[in-house]
Amino acid sequence: MSGAETWILVLGFTGQALFFMRFLVQWISSEKQKKSVIPVAFWYFQHRRSTLLLAYAIIRKDPVFIVGQATGFLIYIRNLHFISRKSGIGRAAGDIAGGT
Repeated sequence: MSGAETWILVLGFTGQALFFMRFLVQWISSEKQKKSVIPVAFWYFQHRRSTLLLAYAIIRKDPVFIVGQATGFLIYIRNLHFISRKSGIGRAAGDIAGGT
């Protein structure tokens, strides 16, 4: 395996790790509050994951994967925009750090 192929795999697996982290963050937040919640950190993990996996899909030249990741990428950016507009960027960053 070449160095470039290794970096492509690292990119893809890092995106997948972020995909897992969004579930973990959501699960822990829900357990703490004893109800289903979607914390702001969930959307940040979603955005970062989709960014990496979109890059991976583009490198792999997979049009199906590109369309799927690009669509999600736009939705996650829009959700983060709504969150920052509603609560302010400082509060959104505090939510991530504080785990709420």
